[in-house]
Amino acid sequence: MVEPDPEQMASGAGQRLGAPETLGISTLDPGHKPPSMPSGRHVTIRVRMLDDTEELFDISQKASGKVLFDLVCSHMNLIEGDYFGLEFQNHQKMTVWLDHIKPIIKQLRRPKHTILRFAVKFFPPDHAQLLEELTRYLFALQIKQDLSCGRLTCNDSSAALMVSHIIQSEIGDFEESQCRSHLLNNNYIPDQMPLIDKIMEFHSKNLGLTPSESDYQLLEVARRLEMYGIRLHPAKDREGTDLSLAVAHTGVLVFQGHTRINAFNWSRVRKLSFKRKRFLIKLRPDLNSSYQDTLEFLMASRDCCKVFWKICVEYHAFFRLFEEPKPKPKPVLFTRGSSFRFSGRTQKQVIDYVKESEFKKIPFDRKHSRVQHNSRLSPLPSARHHEVPTERGGPGDRVDSPLQQHWTESVLVSAENPSASRPTRASPSHRINGHDNRTGSVSGTEERRGSTRQTPPEHQSTAVASNSPHLSPSSAHSHGMVNGQKSLELCGQSPDGRQPSPLTSPLLYDAGSVRTDDEDDVRRKRFPTDRAYFIAKELLTTERTYLKDLEVITVSFQSAVGQDEATPDSLKSSVLSTFEPLHKFHTGFLREVEQRLALWEGRSNAHIKGDYQRIGDVMLKNLQGLKPLTASLHKQSEVLLELEKACRASRKLEGLCRDFELQKVCYVPLNVFILRPLHRLSHYKQILERLCKHYPATHVDFRDCRAALADVSEVVDQLQGSLIKMENFQKLLELKKDLIGVDNLVAPGREFIRLGCLSKLSGKGLQQRMFFLFNDVILYTSRGMTGTNQFKVHGQLPLHGMTIRESEDEWGVPHAFTLVGQRQSVVVAASSLTEMEKWMEDIQTAIETAKTSNGPSSDLLSCNLTDNKCPEDSSVEAESEDDATASHTALERPAPHRGNTMVHVCWHRNTSVSMVDFSIAVENQLSGNLLRKFKNSNGWQKLWVVFTNFSLFFYKSHQDDYPLASLPLLGYSVTVPSDSENIHKDYVFKLHFKSHIYYFRTESEYTFERWMEVIRSATVPSRHNRVLNNKESHPH
Repeated sequence: MVEPDPEQMASGAGQRLGAPETLGISTLDPGHKPPSMPSGRHVTIRVRMLDDTEELFDISQKASGKVLFDLVCSHMNLIEGDYFGLEFQNHQKMTVWLDHIKPIIKQLRRPKHTILRFAVKFFPPDHAQLLEELTRYLFALQIKQDLSCGRLTCNDSSAALMVSHIIQSEIGDFEESQCRSHLLNNNYIPDQMPLIDKIMEFHSKNLGLTPSESDYQLLEVARRLEMYGIRLHPAKDREGTDLSLAVAHTGVLVFQGHTRINAFNWSRVRKLSFKRKRFLIKLRPDLNSSYQDTLEFLMASRDCCKVFWKICVEYHAFFRLFEEPKPKPKPVLFTRGSSFRFSGRTQKQVIDYVKESEFKKIPFDRKHSRVQHNSRLSPLPSARHHEVPTERGGPGDRVDSPLQQHWTESVLVSAENPSASRPTRASPSHRINGHDNRTGSVSGTEERRGSTRQTPPEHQSTAVASNSPHLSPSSAHSHGMVNGQKSLELCGQSPDGRQPSPLTSPLLYDAGSVRTDDEDDVRRKRFPTDRAYFIAKELLTTERTYLKDLEVITVSFQSAVGQDEATPDSLKSSVLSTFEPLHKFHTGFLREVEQRLALWEGRSNAHIKGDYQRIGDVMLKNLQGLKPLTASLHKQSEVLLELEKACRASRKLEGLCRDFELQKVCYVPLNVFILRPLHRLSHYKQILERLCKHYPATHVDFRDCRAALADVSEVVDQLQGSLIKMENFQKLLELKKDLIGVDNLVAPGREFIRLGCLSKLSGKGLQQRMFFLFNDVILYTSRGMTGTNQFKVHGQLPLHGMTIRESEDEWGVPHAFTLVGQRQSVVVAASSLTEMEKWMEDIQTAIETAKTSNGPSSDLLSCNLTDNKCPEDSSVEAESEDDATASHTALERPAPHRGNTMVHVCWHRNTSVSMVDFSIAVENQLSGNLLRKFKNSNGWQKLWVVFTNFSLFFYKSHQDDYPLASLPLLGYSVTVPSDSENIHKDYVFKLHFKSHIYYFRTESEYTFERWMEVIRSATVPSRHNRVLNNKESHPH
């Protein structure tokens, strides 16, 4: 029995699910305790769960329904409990939902003899909106119940497909005799016998699906059915025809039998009410509709009307409102109408709450599943929530790490060596509501790479929730892959094998040594303070990073791809002839810069100064030596094109390149490394410009710096035109890998302008979509739920003949605007006024340019886009055997792609970036040592930090081959700490995103200004677009 006392409940809740301790209540804010139990006589309430188990709860009769519901959610460690409710039969034998506001004693006449059923109350249109694996599992149990009792009706193919997913999650992979025996002993649908062969056929194709993946696929099929989530309420129309009313996220539905004959969208409904037995729907005036203003339906009784009216009120509030409606003030004299209101979070609040909060992973048991599979809650607002979970490890395969269970900050982007975890556990006394309560230098979960420490076997326990970010041995047993990705070569992989979210932040505990302030101050005083020294030091630090980037091509890529027989000789020779001489040259250049800085600092010959406190002569000499090699830089486009052609001609080579991009060493897309030599010349130019600006004309170093600047400027100017084209070409190639449904994206004359997240208004409300703006067409997509991490194209809007207008007042949606094309119009909403203005400006500019240019034909993009039409984008959802077949073919898992590209970051941060922003980010690359401190930590950690591609990449030292973690900066703000934050150190800047705060400390005023400058370039994107000259030829 579950005790009402919160302290007892914290230690005892969740035992049925195998959880070590409770996590909290879905309807409470982080850190809050459940409502206190009112005094008075206690009564035992029996609740039947979705897995058919029954639980007893001891609760005061005076307690509200919310107190009981919170206890149930706490018992299951359910975060997204707002989708569920408790239903029971009242004294009139009507099934009703437990009211959260009213006391239980006023709702249950005989509490001891009443069984409440825990069930799904609100069915969202897209199960991707369910962010927790436990929530999806409970939804799958609800679908299983609805199938079994005949409430969820569908054709035979859909029924057989859904049952195949259910038994896949229960008994695992197909084995004919076992499957047939299981189906003979268990009935999942009425009249199951004729469909057994079809179910077995579908089951045989589910090979390798884990229970969590099976849940996902089951919901994918179910959500397309007309009766999904439908609860019918009998009624009659004015003519006495038997009908049924139902409510869904879209509005009020009318059924005749199990066929929907009408639907009244919330946007059309002005008022819902009831009068005695009559249920009334008052519609907004519509000149194009034949319906009268008020529709009347006759139900069995007034109570039936009220029950249906209440659930309509709750559905409307949950799916349509941004926040819980406030209670009406009580009248002084007399009341009129019902005081009932929706109580609880709206769907938007639930999603925001889960995304903004951090939760400890809690395991749960699948009662009916024989598969040895350790299911877990997903703790982060990440891409992992929007993909099929792919954990394959058994309960004993993972190592428990308390630092990696500490969720007071979000985690970032790294999967690691399975041996790298700490053996100690946090004591329960250090936890508050399931979270560690620490004030040390750790503020979150650590996901690290390259550790060699071994965890003692005695700490590998299956009794506790494991949040270790390391891949288990069993998770790689199938061809060495996890979610289709190589387990030991994976960059940016989450603990359960899924791609991590770009939203999260790095917590590199113990990644670098913790320095004391006195140590650092003493060390700093020994070095020069001249601004020129720090400019030269920037040259040194960025040159180290550049040489490592060259080695990605000359060493890592050559060994992984270049030696394979699938790689054409022409590609090998192009890469070798271009990058080997550059690598050799810059190795010598870096050596000279290091020697000069050592002399400048006085470390080699402390008594020698003056002549060595300059860098212009070294740069002039080496830039003149680099000139003969710059002729080959024009061939960078040829290398890009050669690689693209070779990958298109050989699937094996394409797979090799894709696998290489998933390696930790390839921390940005492969094509970015190919263009690095061109970008590096721009960096030299910027450094020399800063030196010339700093030096007076009489300085000994000024003449050499000015001569070197003239040389490099000449080369940069010559390459600028081709660089712009190659950046566009590279971006098109990168986007091609992120999209499904477009084969001819890379076309002559096509220019990328902007990508970002917008909400598209459809019949089902606002749906999150990813939009891609080119100079001839706009594509809109949604994020795929498969292991490929790609975006599926749903439609295209040619720019020719398009107009654009603001439509916030027209639709009542903030920051909305309408794209009016020749064939269709689309209403979209941006996340902010600034985002709307950037989109409208870029689209309007592109429309004007398209009028006068002969750009590519948008028909090149129309590769079966109609097949990709999602149900949210169509007015009618038809269910057929083709739908079942199409859903099943989606189970064939193509090879994975990078899940941490800028497209994914924009999707999760709900923002956008333009081609100008990408170019600025390339120009503003920076690297060097920084001291990092968390909000609640005491010490500063020294890390090697690289800024590129809108992200910070963290290393233990500059000699490391790959980053420990990364932090995408879109959405972050960069400021200076206030006095109240008690930093009291010089040259400190602060990064802030929602609840995530990081402090970084630089060594000088110059480095402080540079880091602030480059980070602002990523956190404050440009609003003015750079449109390429359409008359210029492209490198493809």
